Amino acid sequence: MIRVEGVSHSIGRTPILHDIDLTLAPGRITALIGPNGAGKSTLLSLIARLAPLQSGRITVAGLDVAATPTRDLARVMAILPQSLNVASRLRVEELVAFGRWPHHQGRPAARDRAMVDEAIEAFTLGALRHRFLDELSGGQRQRAHLAMAFAQETEWLLLDEPLAALDMAHARALMARLAALRDQGRGVVIVVHEINFAAAWADDIVALKEGRVMAQAAPVALFTPETLGALYDTPLRVEHFEGRPLVLNHL
Repeated sequence: MIRVEGVSHSIGRTPILHDIDLTLAPGRITALIGPNGAGKSTLLSLIARLAPLQSGRITVAGLDVAATPTRDLARVMAILPQSLNVASRLRVEELVAFGRWPHHQGRPAARDRAMVDEAIEAFTLGALRHRFLDELSGGQRQRAHLAMAFAQETEWLLLDEPLAALDMAHARALMARLAALRDQGRGVVIVVHEINFAAAWADDIVALKEGRVMAQAAPVALFTPETLGALYDTPLRVEHFEGRPLVLNHL
């Protein structure tokens, strides 16, 4: 379980998050949605300890994020942020292998090598495994970073806009992969701008606006014209397909 209690955050003098209280259950896909500047990425970064906690408390799988050693946190959660500064002359296989570091600390065993191979196969990177990162397209690099996070084999996977550089086939394949992890009891928290992916695949939605939680519910309950219209300040049409909401934002 992830617990966020009384978390506020500012950048300089600009408040970004205001008194956030959330409980995120394991074995579910939770999508963070909302307009630009709502605080989605900031909240994810605080959960992942990519930014220092200014107030409140966050625990992941019972571990206090502010006090737990990094090695221990890395065994329970993997994070894929929006911006990644990784040496461009790394090969794909080498990048993915970094996901196993929290487990082997420089002494990889058979399990570590097997997980690297599994992650490379899962994200269809077999033909690219010996290529350098700077020889890849943006979408291919994104898949390599996703494979690294997948190889980390953690209870929780935190992803910040992972669909941004992916084409339709690979975006759908990623969501199916996340659903498989969910079915194994692992938790996924994902920042999504294309809300129909959230509608189709997420179990829970957290809607953020102006640094506050506006609503938290299942997609079928939260994705209504009234709620989404207020969230995004624009009229939206919502239909349903096979029991899931479908948002029409171009009509």
